[in-house]
Formats: sequence, structure tokens, C-alpha cells
Amino acid sequence: MELYVLGDISAEEKLQVEDMATQYPEIRAEITEIERSMEFYAEEHAIEPPADLRQRVLGSLLVNLGDDRIFTKAVTHQDDDHVRSLPPARVNSFYKYAFAACLTLLLISVYGLINLYSKLQDSNTQLTALQTDKIRIANQVNLMDRQLNMYRDTTYKVLRLKGMPKTPTAAMILAWNSVSKKVMVDVQSMNLPKHDNKHQYQLWALVGGKPVDMGVFDKPAADTAGVKEMKAIASAQGFAVTLEPMGGSINPTMDQMVVIGQF
Repeated sequence: MELYVLGDISAEEKLQVEDMATQYPEIRAEITEIERSMEFYAEEHAIEPPADLRQRVLGSLLVNLGDDRIFTKAVTHQDDDHVRSLPPARVNSFYKYAFAACLTLLLISVYGLINLYSKLQDSNTQLTALQTDKIRIANQVNLMDRQLNMYRDTTYKVLRLKGMPKTPTAAMILAWNSVSKKVMVDVQSMNLPKHDNKHQYQLWALVGGKPVDMGVFDKPAADTAGVKEMKAIASAQGFAVTLEPMGGSINPTMDQMVVIGQF
């Protein structure tokens, strides 16, 4: 019934209450009592608005134009009439500072990752260079071991080839193994004249007074170490080197002989 008096029910429910109030006087009396109680409560707690505020509101309704700033000011200063203004809303800046802190940490992290990646790249480059040097040194050590084995192995015959009259300073050391038939040239001690890119040196074995092709080679760099293996041969009385066109010749060019040596 309180909802009926307040008008907070549907039209169908309102008809039902009115029909029951018509049939039962006690319900009508209860409704009347509720209405009186509510009117009494409203009168007891009613707040009389200031005269200037009432006049301004009425004037605004007539002309459909109100001054919001004066209206707000009038409401704010009516302390005696129990009218209180709401405090301004405080903007919570926690999220703003939190976002700024997170963004700063993110930038620091990105910078750290970039710096770490750069250091890793440098480390990888240095590691690659070290591995390359390690392989190069290992190859040099292997060649030097072969060179030392060539001189220590008693099955090798070491032959020193000397320069011809036109190349008196030329010299080369060669070792031939009569068991394995290997022929090794000492590259490090080789001292041969320089040649152009259209020619190569060719090694010949002297077998029964006839030259036998043992392969071609180029003048090595000054800092080259180790030995170079040439073609194998079962027997030889000596060896010689001539300067031939690129790729070698079938027969040696005698006037281009650089060094020769015999056992």
C-alpha cells in the first residue's frame, strides 16, 4: 500500500488496490493513514528555499534562461538554510604516475636489451675471429709437423736444388720418400724469382735421363709455412724446376730452368 501511495506500482496493480479499497473499508482507512503520515513527514522535513533563489528559479522558468554561475553561488552560500555545496572532485593521479613509471621502466628495459644485443653481436664477431685464427694456426701447426716429420723420417731423401747461371740466387729444398713414393716441397725455405700471372713453376723428376711431370705450383707468399705435396714417383735420380705457361707443359722449356738437383 505504501508503493500505491507513492505511485510506484503498475497500472494493473493500482486497479487491484483500488478495487480492494472499495470492497474493504479497513484497506481504504489504511491507505488514508499512510497518505497522512507521508504528508506529515514531508512538512516536518521541508526546507524553505531563500527568497532570492526562489525568485531566480521562477524567473528562469518564465524566460527559459538561467544564470548558472549566480545560481551556483547562491546555493553555495546558504549555510543557514542547511544547503551545502559538494566539494570539487579530486582527480586521482595515481594511475598517471604509475603509467609514467611503467613507461620509464619500459624504455630502460628496451635500452638495456639493445645494449646487450650489441655486446652479444660483438662477442659473436670476436668468437668467429678467434675460431678462424684457431683453424689457421691449427693448419700451420699441421703443416709444420709434416715438415718436421719429413726431415725426421729416415725414409725421406732430402735434396737441395740450386739455381742456374741465369738464376744464381734461386734455391729450393725437396724430399722424396722411396717407400711411400711421396714428393714434398719445403715451401717455407723456397727462394724462386717472381713471375707474372701467365706463368707457373713446374716440377720435373729426372728418371733415366728423361723429365717426368710432377705438377705445377706458384711462388708462395713470403710468410707461407709448411710443405706442398707434389705428384708421387717410384724412383728418380734428381729433380728440376722450370717456368712454364699457366697450367704447365708436356715437355720442359730448358732455357727457362730455374733450379736443379741430383741425388
